[in-house]
Formats: sequence, C-alpha cells, structure tokens
Amino acid sequence: MFFQKHKKVILFYSLLSLLCAASLLFVYQNAAFYDRTIAKVVATDRIESEKVTDMHGNEDRQFTQKLVAEILNGEEKGQQIELLNDYSYSGAYDDEFRVGHELFISIDRASVDKEALTGEITDIKRDKYLVMMIWVFVFTLVIVGKKQGFFSVISLAVNALLLSFALDIYVRFPSISLVLICAIAAIFFTAISLCLTNGLNEKTYAAIIATLIGTIASLTITYFVIWITDGNGLRYEEMQFLSRPYVMIFMASLFVGSLGAVMDIAITMSASIFEIYEKNREISMEALRKSGMAIGKDVMGTMTSILFFVYISGSLPMLILYLKNAAPLGFTLSLNLSLEMARALAGGIGIVLTIPIGLYTAIFFIRRKQVRA
Repeated sequence: MFFQKHKKVILFYSLLSLLCAASLLFVYQNAAFYDRTIAKVVATDRIESEKVTDMHGNEDRQFTQKLVAEILNGEEKGQQIELLNDYSYSGAYDDEFRVGHELFISIDRASVDKEALTGEITDIKRDKYLVMMIWVFVFTLVIVGKKQGFFSVISLAVNALLLSFALDIYVRFPSISLVLICAIAAIFFTAISLCLTNGLNEKTYAAIIATLIGTIASLTITYFVIWITDGNGLRYEEMQFLSRPYVMIFMASLFVGSLGAVMDIAITMSASIFEIYEKNREISMEALRKSGMAIGKDVMGTMTSILFFVYISGSLPMLILYLKNAAPLGFTLSLNLSLEMARALAGGIGIVLTIPIGLYTAIFFIRRKQVRA
C-alpha cells in the first residue's frame, strides 16, 4: 500500500541512488581513462622533521615522507614506486599523504630498468572527493526542495555548461567584448533558472524582467562611477597574469556576480506580491505596494550582508598571509579587497534597485491579470 502510494517518489530516489553509486564506482576505478600516471599510496614513513623560522620570525615545521605507491595505469601498472614528499605543518602549499591517497606522478625513466622505480609527485587525484560533494549537494537540494530542488540542480548544470560555452567563445574570439557575451548569457541564465524552478507563469515573467532591468541598472551605475573616478582605488594586481583588458574582464565579473543576488531578490519580491494577492484578491494596489516595500526592506539588509561576506571570505587567506608578513594594514586591505568590495557594492546597488523594480513589475502583471478577469 505504501509503495503504491509513493511509487514515483521511491522510483525517483532509487534511480538517483543508482546514479550516485555508479558515478562513485566509476571515479574509484577510472585510472585507465587518464593519460597521466596515477599511483595509490600503500605505505608511508616519516623520515625527517625539522623546525624552520622565516625572516619575520614565523615558525613552522617541515617534514619529509617516504611513500610506497602502486601504479594504477600505464605500462608500469601493478608495479610499486618510491616517492618522497616534503610538507609543512601549516600546509600552505603542500599536503601530508596517507595510505589510500591517489596521486598523479611522473616516473623517473632512468629507474625503469633498476630494482625499484622512483619518481616525483605532480598533483593529487581529487575527482572522487569532488563527486562525493556534488552528490551531497544534489541530495540535499532534492530532499529539501523536492521537485523545485531537482529542477534547481538541472538549472545549475545547464547554466554551468552555458557559462563554459560563453567563456570558450571569448577565448576563441577575443575581439568580441566579454561584457557583451556575458550580457547575452545573462538573459539565458535568468530565463533558464527562473523558468525551471518556478514554471512558466506571470510570477516568473515578472521576476525575469525585474532581474534583467535591475542588473543592467546596477552595472550602468557601477560603470559610470568607475568612469568618472577613472578607476581610482581599484587594484587589478590579481589579474596581472591576464593578457586581456582588465577593466572589461572586471566588468564582466561584476555582471555575473551581481546577477545571482539580483535574481534572488527579484523572485522574492515577485513571489511575495503574487502570494499576497492570491490570498486576498480584494486587496488594493496601494496596500499591495506598502506590503511589498515592507518585505523588500526586511530582506535588503540580509542580502547585502550575504554579498559582503561571500566576496570577502575568498580574500581571508591572502589577508592573513600579508598581515602575518608585516605588510601595512592599509596596503593589505586595498590590494586584496578593492575589487571584492567593488563587486559587493555593485551587487548591493543591484539589490536595492531591484526591490522597487520587482515590486512594480509584479503589480503590473497583477493589474493585467485583473483586467483579463
């Protein structure tokens, strides 16, 4: 009886679990699909340890490991290889390896004909951990969000592919403006995300229009401010390895970064206004407007705070590194936070602007609905 009642749900989760198991089994057994040599650590031995101090008095401890690993692919598959690994207690640029870790290695060809193979570690094979985290994310979304959560996963996957395609176009055709490419992609991002998660209805259409208007308005104001100030205060050192115009790439990153926050506030405003109207179809437009503005003011502060913390969190390791090495506070903050603060401020402007835009766009669609009725 229970199975018949929840047949579709049980089948769906069974299929999802089967896909999860199959993908995990594949990444645990996929060494043969790699061109680079992969070895699995079977034994470890710490052979050396010493205390080190840098010129600023920062103390650390350096270790050396001797690893024995089994080669998983290539002509030497099944053979064992000896590797040395230097790592520090802080682990800033290195890792301690344990039995079971899989590593990308380069074999010392001079040792092939000798009694024991030797080589160097080039990287860590992390694909299985990445797949695990993806499935944890997918199951969390699906369990909590049900149908909408499932469509959110599809939306995220489609948008990731679309972004990859957009960047590939820019790499292949550098004469095309990256801002223009991102602007076109943003239309697809918005339509795909909102239509998949909320369906094809007037609430969704209102959110799409509000998102696009809010994002364009935010980027226009940001570009105008950068133009009249000649970009003073913005430090582009983190883009120093790029061979493309810094400002254009930075503006494109503002476009993509602001879009998510603006989209969130747009659907929040649209859904709230439509829900209030559906609960009380006799409500006046003035009362609806006041309720919408109250909702917007309540979420405005938290959304802008979220943007601030999201952007700043990525700079924490560099801030600690600079301050730990006695760099001046002002220099450290301006070098590492100028672009992040600009991104957060641009997103905050977009959020603030989208509240009234989303409100009046939703009211416009509600009035149309009333006229048709």
